[in-house]
Amino acid sequence: MLASEGLEIDESLLTGEADPVDKTPGDPGMSGSFVVAGSGLYQATRIGRDSFAAGLTEQAKKFHLTNSELRDSISKFIKAISFILLPVGALLLYSQVVRAGLPLDEAIRGTIAGMVTMVPEGLVLLTSIAMAVAVLRLAQKKVLVQDLPAVEVLARVDTICVDKTGTLTEPGMHVRELVPLGGDGPDAAAALGALAVMESSPNPTLQAVADEYADPGWKAIAAVPFSSARKWSSATFEGHGTWVIGAPEMLLPDGAPARAQADERAADGARVLVVGTCAEPPSADAGVGVLTPVALVVIDQRLRADAAETVRYFLEQGVSVKVISGDNATTVGAIASQAGVPGADKPIDARTLPTDPVALGEILATSSVFGRVTPAQKQAMVDALHLRDSTVAMTGDGVNDVLALKNADLGIAMGSGSGATRAVAQLVLLDDRWSVMPSVVAEGRRVLGNIERVSDVFLTKSFYAIITSVATGVFAVAFPFLPRHLSLIGALTIGIPGFFLALMPNTERFRPGFFRRVLLFSAPAGAIAAASAFTSYGIALRIGEPVPSAMSAATVTLFIVTTAVLLQSARPLNAIRLGIVALMIAIFLSVLYIPYLSNFFALSLGAERYSAVAVGVGLIGALLVWVAVIVTDRWRRA
Repeated sequence: MLASEGLEIDESLLTGEADPVDKTPGDPGMSGSFVVAGSGLYQATRIGRDSFAAGLTEQAKKFHLTNSELRDSISKFIKAISFILLPVGALLLYSQVVRAGLPLDEAIRGTIAGMVTMVPEGLVLLTSIAMAVAVLRLAQKKVLVQDLPAVEVLARVDTICVDKTGTLTEPGMHVRELVPLGGDGPDAAAALGALAVMESSPNPTLQAVADEYADPGWKAIAAVPFSSARKWSSATFEGHGTWVIGAPEMLLPDGAPARAQADERAADGARVLVVGTCAEPPSADAGVGVLTPVALVVIDQRLRADAAETVRYFLEQGVSVKVISGDNATTVGAIASQAGVPGADKPIDARTLPTDPVALGEILATSSVFGRVTPAQKQAMVDALHLRDSTVAMTGDGVNDVLALKNADLGIAMGSGSGATRAVAQLVLLDDRWSVMPSVVAEGRRVLGNIERVSDVFLTKSFYAIITSVATGVFAVAFPFLPRHLSLIGALTIGIPGFFLALMPNTERFRPGFFRRVLLFSAPAGAIAAASAFTSYGIALRIGEPVPSAMSAATVTLFIVTTAVLLQSARPLNAIRLGIVALMIAIFLSVLYIPYLSNFFALSLGAERYSAVAVGVGLIGALLVWVAVIVTDRWRRA
């Protein structure tokens, strides 16, 4: 700024500061702000791509994938299996053709059965379906999901950063009360209405007064407009005298009773104005003179009805709540206190915060409420929390929140917020109801918990296919299953029940370590399933049964063991889950004993010796699965 005459700039879009900022010569001005009062002369120092607004836009355009533990873990599984697939397949084909001397078509059939079963082909599909269903459910609650993995991210969040304005509070400001000071109360209300309409561009405080008090139609004959530098305005009305409204500290002397009352009400973060009369019309240069106070106007931002309940929910779930705002720290602390945020009685002015990320992270770990936070500081706070291995969600509604939303693990925008904010957020609360957030957490938990169960059975299938294929190659025998056998087992113990498991309710809290827990479950379960099936197959061959009968024995054994795996992964069991498992068993028995189906699937189970072997080994394998789950549960819960 080169020159300034009462110049006031609204920077709310950029900084979140609700009040206009006084600008004097030498002060910087940013693109994206606009003049609300006064005049001035400025020199452009950065234009085009170098301007603040252009830099903000450039950073907002940067694309990055939402950090999804589900997606990353499943990608690891698939990548590992991809490396194993071809070598194991080559070993399987070689051993059956060269060492076992099987016909080429039979060897290829066995190789295909083993290789196809190694791939958890339905896992990605079921994960996408579960997330898509969650998106539809949230859409019914007016939550727009713009990135599928965002559904699960909130269930993993341990820190949520919220803006005061628009998140904890309702939009705009509201008159809480009018406190008479011994003057004429009705005249004070009428005067407030008359004073408010004198401003062509009222700030949020005067707009709240205008919304509360109707214009009485008084005729003004002189006026001094509001200025944030003066912090008062006045008007002289024909037949009603001169009235003044403004900040008590600017209009009342120290020690005045009205000043004490104003200070008392301002202590809880409210904005307090005094309205009074003057014997002589004031001037902008000379000031007000002697003011006779008539009433105090207490104005605040109204806490959303659902804010305290939602904050309490997150605290009960072990999620730390940080209130980060561009407004005055005391005001932010007062609102946060009403919402029940811990540490709200000790708000921190962000202008005193260090720039070092480690030092900033230490302060964030012990404090929860911050005021006068700039957009760059919001972004730095998110980065500092990441350095402490926190999973961060950030809510916002203004352009000043864009950078922080981009850097957070989960960006949440209000539907009434700016277009830029909605564009970069993964979740948009279309009706601005923060109370819907517990529903988002519930959907995320359902997806995470159920996909972990489904992953347990899918990866068990991959492990038993790999181990069985390697064992077949080592012992140089025919592969113990036909492709149709494994298709049947996969459908009845994985595909069909997995579909229902993926969509069932699940309220279990998220625990880090999805990849490790799935491996600890599926690796031993898959090894037991493979060992049981191969043992049954080998015993049947040793007692002189033909290969088709030995394959039937291996298939029956594998079904029993994988059903036990399904029961373990579906815990805690209820009537619906038990009903699904019972239905799968009934279908398998139908395949065994209905001639058309048993012929089609090349299966049989009668009074032959291999039938007893198949069932006996299968039950032992099921018992071993139960023992393995008990043992690994200690490590899985660690």
